[in-house]
Amino acid sequence: MTDVVDPSSFAPRLTTTDLAGTVPDLLAAPPVRWGVLGAGDIAASFSAGVRERTASSVVAVGSRDLARAEAFTRAHAPGARTHGSYADLVADDEVDVVYVATPHSHHLEHALLAIRAGKHVLVEKPLTRSAREAAVVVEAARAAGVFCMEAMWTRFLPHVAALRSVIARGEIGEVVTVAADFDVLFAYDPEHRLFAPELAGGALLDLGVYPVAFAHDLLGAPSSITAAGTRAATGVDDHVAMILRYDSGAHAVLRTSSRSPGAAAATITGTRGRIEIPRQFLTPTGFRVVRADGSTAAFESPAGEGKAYEAAEVARRVAAGHVQSPRMTWQDTLEVMAILDEARRQVGVVYPGE
Repeated sequence: MTDVVDPSSFAPRLTTTDLAGTVPDLLAAPPVRWGVLGAGDIAASFSAGVRERTASSVVAVGSRDLARAEAFTRAHAPGARTHGSYADLVADDEVDVVYVATPHSHHLEHALLAIRAGKHVLVEKPLTRSAREAAVVVEAARAAGVFCMEAMWTRFLPHVAALRSVIARGEIGEVVTVAADFDVLFAYDPEHRLFAPELAGGALLDLGVYPVAFAHDLLGAPSSITAAGTRAATGVDDHVAMILRYDSGAHAVLRTSSRSPGAAAATITGTRGRIEIPRQFLTPTGFRVVRADGSTAAFESPAGEGKAYEAAEVARRVAAGHVQSPRMTWQDTLEVMAILDEARRQVGVVYPGE
């Protein structure tokens, strides 16, 4: 299987000798042995991506509840060893890389646990609750000489590689606006992690990190941030709009909400055209290029669990002896976290212990 951008899917003006928006064959990435820390839904989809689409394997699963780890293993990681504590998981000699899939509030603790055990680590997004905590993880990984990456899987997907290539080729001119939203309707439940301040709940960290990271990928760190939003009864944010301004004159117009459904659409507007992603920009999807002269082109991602792409990237970097990925660097994570920090500050959300 080779997951690459197919140049034939584009109109002639996009089909030069090589469209640079390609991603490597997933199965060509070297095999690594994953240990999954946490046994929730995200861990399940990640494990499926590893098992079904890469040469790597999930060899161990850890939970604070052994029975939960055993149930997860039977359903999502057949044959993997089970551990009834996170400490036992990171101490497993057969584990090369630990995937941290616990609530945001515990990412700092669990990432450091893995790093101090000498393990490479992939930490679910956002890396931590704040840029300050993220810097602690980064410095620990740097000191230990282990690979560490935030699991912003969108950056490794075929359609993102393709649209970045379209932009680099000048097909839409200079980018002036990036608009993106990620809204999901959740019934209000003060016991749910999304509404729990002690679990670093709120739309921004759970959902808003995607449009923010998407804009950052295309435009970098902004020169100023304006945010407005509302808070749920528990005090966490539940609806936030952001405008990011850049020295180039470009803007990002972003929105996230946990109290309304949305299409997760994105539009990248340039001086000579635009790229439209009508649905789920954060997952494997398609887009349309609309040029100023009215001509169009389209791209559609290969089907399959998208978290496999980040897993394959980790495997490639670990095999090469790298400590970070050039597509999701430590600095990228720190800059995205700083944007989220400022937006959260403007909305008035403070987590316990901050």
